[in-house]
Amino acid sequence: MPAAKKKTTTANASPERRRELLNTAAEVFAAHGYNATTVRRIADEAGMLAGSLYYHFDSKESMLDEILSSFLTELWDGYDAVLAAGLGPREAIEALVTESFREIDRHRAAVAIYQKESKHLATQPRFGYLTDSQQKFEKAWLGTLERGVADGIFRADLDIRLTYRFVRDTVWVAASWYRPGGQHSPEEIARQYLSMVLDGIAVRV
Repeated sequence: MPAAKKKTTTANASPERRRELLNTAAEVFAAHGYNATTVRRIADEAGMLAGSLYYHFDSKESMLDEILSSFLTELWDGYDAVLAAGLGPREAIEALVTESFREIDRHRAAVAIYQKESKHLATQPRFGYLTDSQQKFEKAWLGTLERGVADGIFRADLDIRLTYRFVRDTVWVAASWYRPGGQHSPEEIARQYLSMVLDGIAVRV
């Protein structure tokens, strides 16, 4: 049966070739949007026939699923390590911001897709994990900020949720302009962002 053939050839696909195709698909999804992207367009960008793409993936939905789930798995590997390290609130925020920029460096297109598409995709059963991840993400950041206020590390008058949204959006919007291999490393950009967020931009007198 055709379906069985697709499943077998997909399972036997080279991991390196799959990653190459997923990287191409991610760039196309990020640039044109998921709904506007066709399998043919991805295949054209990959330099292959549309039918040949089905030897590796059974649908563009499967490609998107693998792109987003791989990104989030790696993100949470990094975040969980930070949260388990027993860092103080400021050090934890610094480490989370730095890890975020590292993920933008590794998965810039996936981050852009997540920002544009996750709200709509999360309503579909296959992508229900996006909602779970968002809730976990919010809990991690809010918990760290609340701990900082309670410990006297951050100002007592902070609106915690507003601060969380500001830091979140300030960091992740960088995916719209960041390009890997640029003038500044992810760690250097994180240091500059943290300096502005935690210490401000005005000269202290």
